[in-house]
Amino acid sequence: MIYEKTLRPVLFRLQGGDAERVHEWTMRRLAALAGRPRMVRTLQKVFSIQAPRTLFGVRFPSPVGLAAGMDKDGHALPAWPALGFGFVEVGTVTRHAQPGNDRPRLFRLRESEAIVNRMGFNNAGAQALATRLARLGPLSVPLGISLGKSKVTPLEAAAEDYAASYAALKGYGDYFAVNVSSPNTPGLRALQDRAALGDILAALRGDKPILVKIAPDLTDHAIGELLDVCAEHGVAGLIATNTTLGRGGLAPADRELGGEAGGLSGRPLTERAREVVALVSKETGGRLPIIGVGGLGSPDDALRMLDAGASLLQLYTGFIYHGPPLVRAINRAVAARPTV
Repeated sequence: MIYEKTLRPVLFRLQGGDAERVHEWTMRRLAALAGRPRMVRTLQKVFSIQAPRTLFGVRFPSPVGLAAGMDKDGHALPAWPALGFGFVEVGTVTRHAQPGNDRPRLFRLRESEAIVNRMGFNNAGAQALATRLARLGPLSVPLGISLGKSKVTPLEAAAEDYAASYAALKGYGDYFAVNVSSPNTPGLRALQDRAALGDILAALRGDKPILVKIAPDLTDHAIGELLDVCAEHGVAGLIATNTTLGRGGLAPADRELGGEAGGLSGRPLTERAREVVALVSKETGGRLPIIGVGGLGSPDDALRMLDAGASLLQLYTGFIYHGPPLVRAINRAVAARPTV
């Protein structure tokens, strides 16, 4: 409550209320924190709660991770475990550096506890991230790396593009997420189709776990076909879900701003994300590990996502609205359960 009543209003007013400038300001502070190992260790003792589990050969000290998109280029990586996260996913990173879409491209829908973004995979490129990770060394928690297609790369060359990024980074990630579901790169969601996704997965050779991140807007039939492809290529898990193009569930005060182009995340996505997790779990007999993400704003949301079939969880928008106390509260709720 201290975060929501005191710190969040201050953060939301900074930089003239521009959401992306506030994000950049916050990331600079977190990057500075990451450079202070003693402070990181102290905060980690305060916020970290152990609720370990092992999936696809990786041990996670707790089930709540930071979703891709928050720390795209890995500038503040040591800071996230200090805030209670049990794993961190960087990116989405592309083979080629790219600026992303024109600003403004990030919008807060406060009454709905939601965000619309059309960032467009703005990042410094796979090689720049590899250089930073080599300099940083191992994290205290597992690191996931989200891979996307460069905007300049035609769809027919997507597999080669993903493979080049993977080759540059495979020595640094504990798992890799194939992002074919962002709505903000033209044509990207077409890569969820059977043939295109199969080509990408076939190109990602190596011993690291590969996960696929899917859109909440797929039909049940399309999800079934995607799962068939994942099974054919031995995918280690699924991340469900990315942002949605839908606009259902917005508060009346947010409907005008909600009309901005881009993907919607946050509370309006809670139910659909849970439905997709439940469908994937049912279709795979619970055998495919699922990272549940989308609209998690409370411990109850998190526990219901786990009950639907998720094995791990990720936060992005919920973290922006509720801060580090949400990470701790979810981990505490999970740790208090006799079984998950």
